[in-house]
Amino acid sequence: MIKIVLAVVLAASVLFSYEMDYTKDTKCLVRHLKVYKDPKWVSKIELKNGKKVFFSSPKAMIEFYHRPGKWFDVGVSSENDFKDILVTDFETLKPINAKGAFFVYGSNMTSPGGDDLPAFATYASAEKYSKKHNGMRIMHFNDISDALIRLLNGRI
Repeated sequence: MIKIVLAVVLAASVLFSYEMDYTKDTKCLVRHLKVYKDPKWVSKIELKNGKKVFFSSPKAMIEFYHRPGKWFDVGVSSENDFKDILVTDFETLKPINAKGAFFVYGSNMTSPGGDDLPAFATYASAEKYSKKHNGMRIMHFNDISDALIRLLNGRI
């Protein structure tokens, strides 16, 4: 069953080309950092109304995902307002669907915002990175709780 799901996710990623269309002036909504400075960490949520919200890392994006009301000026009332949730594949630097990505928790690599969750398109890539960088766990998007994000931010 897992192989079928992975095959569908991979096929979808080939059929639907995503783009990280930021500029040198694009800033992370959460950290207020210019995202172009470290492209392997960039994440984006595109809203159904066409607005694009960029983040300096998967952790920052997931923080927004769990608590969009904290940034009320963006105009998100629920997950139903999201069209695409994208992260940059840490290995290939290509944008991928965050809900199909594999995230490594506990590695010795940090993003511009500190401890983070590098994202990968395949489990094999995440596993290889995890072994090389002392990762503790490989997670799916839905496994990443708000409590984990608070822990990574040092707020627990």
